[in-house]
Amino acid sequence: MKEYIDREAGVYLRLLTYDDTDLIVAWRNQDAVRKNFIYQELFTRQSHESWIKNKIETGNVVQMIICDLATDKPLGSVYIRDIDRQHNKAEYGIFIGEANARGRGIGTAAAKLMLRYCFQEEGLHRVYLRALSDNLQAIGSYEKAGFVKEACLRDDVRIDGVYRDIIWMAALAPGEETGA
Repeated sequence: MKEYIDREAGVYLRLLTYDDTDLIVAWRNQDAVRKNFIYQELFTRQSHESWIKNKIETGNVVQMIICDLATDKPLGSVYIRDIDRQHNKAEYGIFIGEANARGRGIGTAAAKLMLRYCFQEEGLHRVYLRALSDNLQAIGSYEKAGFVKEACLRDDVRIDGVYRDIIWMAALAPGEETGA
C-alpha cells in the first residue's frame, strides 16, 4: 500500500489490525459517535472481530485507522464497505473517535486520502455514502472532500422509533467518462 499522508492536516492512514479492536469498540460506542450512524447498536469485541474476519479478510471491506502524523496516535477510522467489483463502487464511512480531534478538519483530510486510495489502488469509479440529514457538520466535510449530494431519501430509516431522512452523496474518480 502506498503512503496516504496529509502533512498539512497532520494525519495519515494505516490499515486496521486486530490490535485496534478495543479502540474501535470504545470509539464506536461513544454517544457522540454512535448518534451519527444509521446502525446504532453497541459494538462488542466479538462483533468487531467477526467484522474483521467476515468482511475485511474476505475483501468486502477495507478499513483504515486515521493517525496523528506527529505522535502516531489513532484518532478515528475510515472504511469502504460493500465493495462491488462489477460496478467499481463502494460505500464510504468514517468516524473520529478522539473527541479532541473533532472539528479540526481531520475528517475532511481523511476522506480525501481515502478517496485517493479508492480511486488509485482499488480502481473504483464511484464512492458513495449515506448520512443522516441533520448531521450538517459531516455533510459539509464530505462536500469539502469532493462528495456531491445526489438525493434525499425521506423517512428512510427508523432510529429510536423516529423516521429520519438520509442524504446520499457520491464522489466519482477524476477524469473518467460517465454514462450520464
